Amino acid sequence: MYRGRLERDLGLWVEKGLIARPVADSLLKELDSRESSFSVGQFLIIVAAVLISAAILLLVASNWEAIPRLVRVGTLVGLIWVFHGVAALCLARGRKGLAAASLIMGTMTFGGAMSLIGQMYHLSGDASDMMVAWFAASAFSAAVFRSGALAAITGFLAWGYFASLGADFDFEWDLLPALVVPAMALVVMALVYYTKADRVRHLAYLLMMAWLVWYYLSHDSVPTAILLAVIGAIGFLLAGLPLSPLYPAAKRAGAAPAFYTCLLCMIGLGLLHAEYDESLGRLVVGVMTMIAAVTSIVVCGRDNGVVRYLGYLVFAGELLYLSSVTVGSIIGTSGLFLVSGLVVGFTAWAVIQLEKRLSGKPAEVKA
Repeated sequence: MYRGRLERDLGLWVEKGLIARPVADSLLKELDSRESSFSVGQFLIIVAAVLISAAILLLVASNWEAIPRLVRVGTLVGLIWVFHGVAALCLARGRKGLAAASLIMGTMTFGGAMSLIGQMYHLSGDASDMMVAWFAASAFSAAVFRSGALAAITGFLAWGYFASLGADFDFEWDLLPALVVPAMALVVMALVYYTKADRVRHLAYLLMMAWLVWYYLSHDSVPTAILLAVIGAIGFLLAGLPLSPLYPAAKRAGAAPAFYTCLLCMIGLGLLHAEYDESLGRLVVGVMTMIAAVTSIVVCGRDNGVVRYLGYLVFAGELLYLSSVTVGSIIGTSGLFLVSGLVVGFTAWAVIQLEKRLSGKPAEVKA
């Protein structure tokens, strides 16, 4: 997506005489040479590694009873070492794609080995305990080999642990396992910066978002919803305000820190809508939501497109919501459509004026 947009922009700049064609070609060539550039071949290698790992584990499991115990354990441990050894050899020869595939097969085999050996020797423990050990092993391998692919696997394993907790209906939040989830997210973020696997950071951000929403669902109270909104607002200001000490680091991380903290604030405000269903409380929360939406656009709207569109969406949606639950109940369906049309028109006008201020260009409405 980024490459296509850059190629179109470079073509336009060449036509306008702003840059020479050789310069544009050199810029595209430099982008394609980066390790982070998407490669269909490498993606297919990763998929093949996952499928081969599943095939090996299924083959071992299907013949489990026919294989002596020592042979079973030796085979699984041997496969883990072989895959990691092959990965080290591939890295030494510069074959990073094959190295990533070998590491994935080794990590997948490790998880399958824990499960199968646990069944064989009737070891105590549950799925969440196994996920913690699997996560730790994957994170260790990712750090040792500095593998972005294993950093992604580690992120998915963190989600697996979170899912195992969610499946436990008797889970209590005052227990230690609840704190393991944010710790895993921090480990994944550390691996992201160490391995330079930038796209993997979304797994950590979304995991923290899901964990906080799960916390609200477990407590279901007004203070909890307010806490989410406040945490999101503070995080957004720390990531989006140039005066913040965290602004340089957040700027280097791209649009994600400001977007996810803004989204968390909006989720908290949205949960407050469910807590306050009377007219006054609904109006107060609605006004706060619109103020938050406008603030997000003012703070980061010029440089952060996802935050800008989130602010537009929340602002327009809140206006429509307030119109439907107040005016709509008084004047009926036809009046609701009229009010909604006026609201959308007003929102369009406000957006145009705001875009005008952000871009510094005169705005005009085109029919």
